[in-house]
Amino acid sequence: MTDNSSAKTHQNFIGGKWQDSISGQVYPVANPAHTSQVVGNFQSSLPQDAENAIAAADAAAKDWASMPAPQRGAILYKALDIFGRRAQELAEAITMEEGKPIADAMGEVKRAMNIIEYAAGEGRRLFGYTTPSELPDTVAYTVKRPLGVVALITPWNFPLAIPVWKLAPCLIAGNTVVYKPASATPLTAVKTVEIFEEAGLPPGVLNFITGPGSSIGNTLVEDPRVAGISFTGSTEIGTAITARGSELLKKMQCEMGGKNAAIIMNDADLEKAVPGVVQGAFGSTGQRCTATSRAIVEDGIYDEFMSTLIEQTSALKIGDGMDESKDVAPLSSRNQLETVLEYIGIGTEEGAKLTLGGHHLQDGEFADGYYVEPTIFEDVKPEMRIAQEEIFGPVLSVFKASGLQDAIRINNDVEFGLSSSIYTRDLVQAHEYINTSHNGMVHVNAPTLGGEVHLPFGGLGSSGIGQREQGTEGFDFFSETVTVYIDHSAGAKERSRFI
Repeated sequence: MTDNSSAKTHQNFIGGKWQDSISGQVYPVANPAHTSQVVGNFQSSLPQDAENAIAAADAAAKDWASMPAPQRGAILYKALDIFGRRAQELAEAITMEEGKPIADAMGEVKRAMNIIEYAAGEGRRLFGYTTPSELPDTVAYTVKRPLGVVALITPWNFPLAIPVWKLAPCLIAGNTVVYKPASATPLTAVKTVEIFEEAGLPPGVLNFITGPGSSIGNTLVEDPRVAGISFTGSTEIGTAITARGSELLKKMQCEMGGKNAAIIMNDADLEKAVPGVVQGAFGSTGQRCTATSRAIVEDGIYDEFMSTLIEQTSALKIGDGMDESKDVAPLSSRNQLETVLEYIGIGTEEGAKLTLGGHHLQDGEFADGYYVEPTIFEDVKPEMRIAQEEIFGPVLSVFKASGLQDAIRINNDVEFGLSSSIYTRDLVQAHEYINTSHNGMVHVNAPTLGGEVHLPFGGLGSSGIGQREQGTEGFDFFSETVTVYIDHSAGAKERSRFI
């Protein structure tokens, strides 16, 4: 039983002021490693709170857009310095509310800082271009301008990095923001907003509300003052808000699910491949959109690969993410625990072979947390649910392939297309995979995980819609391109009759 009587109550941030929600109600968030420990109480906001946040962002939009982009960048550089000073505090907050190992949490903090550094520099590189006009005495060029008010709706699995990789380019492009974090991980969001406030963002530029996505999210989608929405979460929700947002002519960006595969060919270096699959499948307890949930192994190396995979997975240490000696931490919530256990049951019912793990750990140090053993299934058929659906937990399905074309067929035989990888020494095979895999991000001799801040992040099919996040594409989403024609001639001239 959780006791939230002594936990700190955190507020919304609207128009530059921390304030309670109109409901007067709060909800607790517990540590998934020790569910009796409450990390904080947070506002149960109502649609009116979202409307107030939108109004504050709308009121601040003109002045913020008018500020020169290099000055906006200077504020982000100040935020970067504060992030550095509070890095350990942020990492501990991530682990306490999301559960991931502290080393992974610190890696997330560093990733967020890299994003801010990159985005701040783009304040001096929001380039348009000039081009010759077909008309005499005419200058033609393009400029970027902000959308206006943008809603950012973020997930629980990366409660710092994903919000920051939306926030930083959004702010640099000159937009004002209404930020709605996942209900399960609002503590890190509070600290993020505190940092941007301290860095000197003007009131109303960044507004923050917590509470149920069903009501708040609907308000953000429906309000005509919101010009764009950037969402990361489930394919089901992302598809629904994309349909409605597009109907209302809003600019939409949704990063959704993944069912990522690592292909291991007969000539693979297993000293690279096996640790890469273990890291991809069980790092951060498998709770990443880029996690390796499928391994597709060519038959000639299958037995050796499986023997080493089982050995290395069995050696992983499970426990509280705050313990630096642990490799696998708890799942983030009871809902995630129940979902993962349900899928493990589905896998066995469908006829897959449960080779390793699969148990809900409930004794001793695990009694007060949401722990599941790293789990490996063999004899998995492509049509099985565990082969098709995103589990978002420490569950790996292993397939046997007869060759490269068979492996690519299995890789592509899902609705998702976020990330994948191949392990091979053969450049011909590597390029065939690069050219034919149905994924937005591909890796050769590396895990399916992550990416770099100056490169686009996103997937194909049910994994995403709209412009990519990060890299220059991330700035493209948060701005509109305006084409300018200036006629500086002394008199009238014949104009094109084509358009």
